[in-house]
Amino acid sequence: MIEVIAMTIEDAKKIEACGADRIELVSSLSEGGLTPSWALIRNIIKAIKIPVNIMIRPHSKSFIYTDEEIAIMKEDIIIAKELGANGVVFGTIDENGSICIKSLENLLKVCAGIDITFHRAIDELKNPIEGIKILSNYPQITNVLTSGGKGNILDNISTINEMIRYRKHINIMIGGGLKFSNIKQIMKNTSANQYHFGTAIRYNGTCWGEIDDKSLKMLVNIIKERS
Repeated sequence: MIEVIAMTIEDAKKIEACGADRIELVSSLSEGGLTPSWALIRNIIKAIKIPVNIMIRPHSKSFIYTDEEIAIMKEDIIIAKELGANGVVFGTIDENGSICIKSLENLLKVCAGIDITFHRAIDELKNPIEGIKILSNYPQITNVLTSGGKGNILDNISTINEMIRYRKHINIMIGGGLKFSNIKQIMKNTSANQYHFGTAIRYNGTCWGEIDDKSLKMLVNIIKERS
């Protein structure tokens, strides 16, 4: 399964045409991805056939949220569901570097019927392996997006494999540092079967580059040939 970040309708159309399986829709990729506008969500879902998961993140300051911010996130989730989103993407941590159970459970209350991805906030934890153990207690959570912690993804392969070991029902989706130079090594050395791409498939490898159709098609072929 190949998920690719989109920020525009043109992005979404290119991603679908190149053979990817799912879109993560965000705004402000340069800030790590924030919640997109409701109009953009609606129009992209109308424009393509592959599933669209919506980033639910009200600011880029941290993954620690006030009660008021959680209320806003819940409203965004409800509206994303009404607009036909396949799922939502969020993460909550606390001041101690652990998953914020209170915020997580509050958000899960409005997520019935859709996919839930706990995003790379898990890589900010003191112990991502303990994080996946906690998340595995929640059957609603479908995916966890991770690079196995901070630093180079290739240095985190053992952590990724430990996360896969404890994941139970959760799909471990590898992302954050994936690119042509390491995808085959990651695929060889982990048993993950979901991959997430952002800047790696954009011209110049930046948040502001357009999607490179040729590069994305090549990555799709590499992954699907080896799956």
